[in-house]
Amino acid sequence: MPELKINGELRRLDIEPEMPLLWVLRDELGLTGTKFGCGVASCGACTVEIDGVATRSCVMPVGALEGKSIRTIEAGGDPLVQRLQAAWIKLQVPQCGYCQSGMIMAAASLLRQTPRPSDAEIDASISNICRCGTYQRIRAAIHEAAAAPTQGGQR
Repeated sequence: MPELKINGELRRLDIEPEMPLLWVLRDELGLTGTKFGCGVASCGACTVEIDGVATRSCVMPVGALEGKSIRTIEAGGDPLVQRLQAAWIKLQVPQCGYCQSGMIMAAASLLRQTPRPSDAEIDASISNICRCGTYQRIRAAIHEAAAAPTQGGQR
């Protein structure tokens, strides 16, 4: 039985180790913010952070995740995700909204590694697909979140 740390909580699950993380999150734990898109790690709708790195959960077997920290869009209290969500709203990024949780998780991972990314760094790092084509607003929202002060006045 794999033991996973998801959104700060240890979970012992009676599942097969080859089960993809996406299905554990959605079907076993009811964390439906992470979306199924393509099933082959191309679109990014299923992006979560594993140890702070954006990872496509649809192809990640849970057996490979023992001892790692998994963060989904449902993780509460993450100031960086909150800044990204505020920027998404302010700049009216979402249209259909389906890809947004994966897009925000990918952007959070980028900002954790590169707090002030250039346009080129954003374009290279965020490979998620947005069928609505709001890429210009996504880039602007990432810059907005990067520039926003955090609690205590630091970025």
